Order: sequence, then structure tokens, then C-alpha cells
Amino acid sequence: MTSVLVVGYDPQAIPGVDAESLRVALDKELARFGEHGIDAAMTLVVFDESAESTLVASLAQRPWDVVVVGGGIRKTEPLLPLFEQIVNLIRRHAPQAAIAFNTSGGDSVEAAQRWL
Repeated sequence: MTSVLVVGYDPQAIPGVDAESLRVALDKELARFGEHGIDAAMTLVVFDESAESTLVASLAQRPWDVVVVGGGIRKTEPLLPLFEQIVNLIRRHAPQAAIAFNTSGGDSVEAAQRWL
């Protein structure tokens, strides 16, 4: 079975966002992977000193086929250093994995499928 890790920004760290509703939507998207026969997991990071250790631990769990980096990280200009850090950590700790980018929390399956 193919495996996908989705890396997103923790909704609880976003001011003014209904974190609970966003988390429900992310979990719903994660469940869609199973409907497509894809084993998937999600790691949520924040822009602080914990990001690297959190991501490295997730990358080390198994040999991922694809790592999807969420649009919330990629499209938010103040998070550019975090985005660069994530891409380089994926390259270093999961070199076998394709790197994909979603546009929102609702198209992670499609982003991963482009590389499977």
C-alpha cells in the first residue's frame, strides 16, 4: 500500500481561526486517502523550535512515498522560512519521497496522486 504524509500548519496556532472546524476538515481529508487505498498520516507543525523535531519524527516513522506540504505553509509569506525548512528536511530525511503541494486542505489526495 502506498503511503503519504501530509504536513500542515497547526490550526490552533492561527489567530482568529476556528481551529476545531478546520481540524475536522483536515481529518475528513485524511479519511479520503483511505477511500483511495492510500495509507496516510498528518503532521501539524507550528513556526517555532519544535517544527524540526516534530517533522523529523514523522518522516522517520516509515518510508513515505509522497509528502504533501500544505498550502497554509507554502502560501503564507511570513512562513517562508518554515516552508524552506520543511522542504529541506523532507529531502534529507525522506529522500525516496516525492514532494507534492496542495492548494487547500481539501485537495491533498489529488496532490499526492499526481506522484503515485
